[in-house]
Amino acid sequence: MPNSKATFQEIARRRADLGWTQGELAARAGIPRTTVSAIEGGRLTPSVTAALALAGALECTVEEIFGSGTGVSSAVGQPKWAWQPQSGSCRYWQAEVSGHYWLYPVESAALNPVSHDGIWQGGAAKESSPFPAQNTLIIACCDPAAGWLAQAYAAASGFRMLVLERSGADALELLSRGLIHAAGIHRSTKKQPDRNQESVQTLLGGNHRLIRIAHWQEGLVLAPGEKSRSLRFHARRDARWAMREKGSAARECMDDLLERTPAEGRCVSGHLAVAEAVRAGWADLGVCVKIAAENASLNFLPLREEALDLCFPCSATRDPRIVALVRLLRSRHHRRILSELPGYDARETGDWIL
Repeated sequence: MPNSKATFQEIARRRADLGWTQGELAARAGIPRTTVSAIEGGRLTPSVTAALALAGALECTVEEIFGSGTGVSSAVGQPKWAWQPQSGSCRYWQAEVSGHYWLYPVESAALNPVSHDGIWQGGAAKESSPFPAQNTLIIACCDPAAGWLAQAYAAASGFRMLVLERSGADALELLSRGLIHAAGIHRSTKKQPDRNQESVQTLLGGNHRLIRIAHWQEGLVLAPGEKSRSLRFHARRDARWAMREKGSAARECMDDLLERTPAEGRCVSGHLAVAEAVRAGWADLGVCVKIAAENASLNFLPLREEALDLCFPCSATRDPRIVALVRLLRSRHHRRILSELPGYDARETGDWIL
């Protein structure tokens, strides 16, 4: 971590010279007292926002506190993107992951009904109403109910959860690069109950944990007027498919149904996008989870039950944001609400799988 002993002693020294408590410095900087305590104790690398706020409250520059050669001071001048935005101007979020601070282009408003932290324009970051980066949890998954989970998480913990809509393979790839806190994966089935664990160990190696989110139903989605004939009939009919991207569990499920026969259609991203394609009429059928089908008022033929798990590094087990998420998943209220969603089974929600 870029925090050195001299760094946090400098913050504490300047605060003491002004006769302030940690709480008073936190109030003047507009950040939590626990954040000030963690930074002074060398347990937390401050975000760009926190560094600027502390420097402003102490009436000095970031370089005077953190030094010109630290990751914090350089990040103030050159924010680091988790991935490059598609245009020269965009809204962004910020989050701290394992001591590194990242900017994320805003995406998936349906899953993230929260304000942005700033605007990137002209090669510079302009903060608007930033949420503390160290209080933000980033997860990547394709669960259509993840937005509801994020709202429940914020209400229960005071932290913020941002959801990146990604397939299991893409989510694990982001996790391997240290760009997110947790990744959702749903390859385990009744016939192959250990596939989630095997995928994690193959792609990430050891030192990761899995916690059960739910079991859910994945199946064939059909237009409202379409007759719900046998799966065999639909597998052999001439139809336009809304296909998920290669590497996703839904694409694997479709390929198994078609016995690897190439399908005609277009590729879309996410369960909700599959259902919307069928609802809009430019696709005849596709594979998605039941909740997406019911939200779009479509017919649904179940194909298989899958286990949706969340993976995160063992090193993050004591991260307060992960601790808060585990506590929520294991709560009786959360499990009851989840069990009432179409196609979800919450009997194992919150159980450790790996």
